Amino acid sequence: MKTKYSNYFTAVQLFVAALVLSACSKSSDPAVTPIGPVTPVSNVSYNYALLSDSLQAGTYVAFISADRNYFIQNNSGNNTFNYWPNAHMLDVLTDGYLRTKNAVYTQRMKTLLTGIKTTNGGAYPNEFYDDMGWLANASLRAYKETNDADYLSVAQLLYTEIKGGSNTVAGGGIAWQRTQLYYKNIPSTGNATILAARLYELQGKAEDLTLAKSLYDWMKATLVNATSGEVLDGINRNQDGEVDNWVFTYDQGLFIGSAIEMYTITKDPAYLQDAIRTANNAIVDPNLTVNGIFKSEGQGDGGLFKGVAIRYLTLLAELPDLDATDKAKYASFLQKNAQSLYVKGIARPSLMISPDWTKLPSGSTDLTTQLSGVIMIEAAAKLKAEAIIQ
Repeated sequence: MKTKYSNYFTAVQLFVAALVLSACSKSSDPAVTPIGPVTPVSNVSYNYALLSDSLQAGTYVAFISADRNYFIQNNSGNNTFNYWPNAHMLDVLTDGYLRTKNAVYTQRMKTLLTGIKTTNGGAYPNEFYDDMGWLANASLRAYKETNDADYLSVAQLLYTEIKGGSNTVAGGGIAWQRTQLYYKNIPSTGNATILAARLYELQGKAEDLTLAKSLYDWMKATLVNATSGEVLDGINRNQDGEVDNWVFTYDQGLFIGSAIEMYTITKDPAYLQDAIRTANNAIVDPNLTVNGIFKSEGQGDGGLFKGVAIRYLTLLAELPDLDATDKAKYASFLQKNAQSLYVKGIARPSLMISPDWTKLPSGSTDLTTQLSGVIMIEAAAKLKAEAIIQ
């Protein structure tokens, strides 16, 4: 696929990647392999891998804390440590490692893993079950790709904590936080379902499969529209048994991800159909998309929502058992989002990302917002390498 834009974008990306990597590298840091010269052409293809290199490097420099233990809240002076975006930063660094196999990523992954513990008061558990779920899943994924047992230890530690959020209030599910054990939602329960299913796949413990099935069934029965597949956020927040009619992109992503994992470990086609139903709704639902692009959900926590949706929709598009029609549909949606972000949603030369992938950012950029964009471009690089998108 060609773009009318000149190779200016490519030249800027190369320059920024080289500049920021040299600026942040220490003698102990492996340098990222040089990409090579730019060949002047009038039209260029979308080079998602090159842009991913630049975004990874630029994000590291703009958001790394002074002590290099964690990534800060925004690029304009707020140094606050927020647990769940740092969990996603671990996932994003893992994306970079998978694409490049460059040791700079594994070094930064391990530094972040230990830095989260240090910054979180010397321990990994915290108040929020969804926070722990994000980090547990990111750690388990890092373990799968590096075989470093420290990641598995963190995932298992947090899994034990997360199971403490399970009770029969509101019919099941995982609580959102320790002080609100009555409030159940998709962020906590979806993460726990994915984690239990992946641990079952890894270790074969029957109790993990039982928990994954139970949590999945609760989500589907309680918070998923049986006809449309639309996923609502939570229930019983005010201890009244009511469902919050909040529709967020990340809830769709977590349910899709849960269905994929359940299908992977059971091969029950009902799970795959659940994923397809929710995905088919998510890519057209006006609550979630505008003209085929995932909508802006603001910055703060909302800045990271569509990154979660992209991650799991990408896994669905890659699933070997998906039929050609559905694969093409999701590929088209993901490509449209990636191309819009590539051309319209990234400031150059700063490489800061907008919460709206159809327009340039203005003002400061939150780490959450930046991460969603990096997840999208890394996903596009992977899908292009697999010939799923152009």
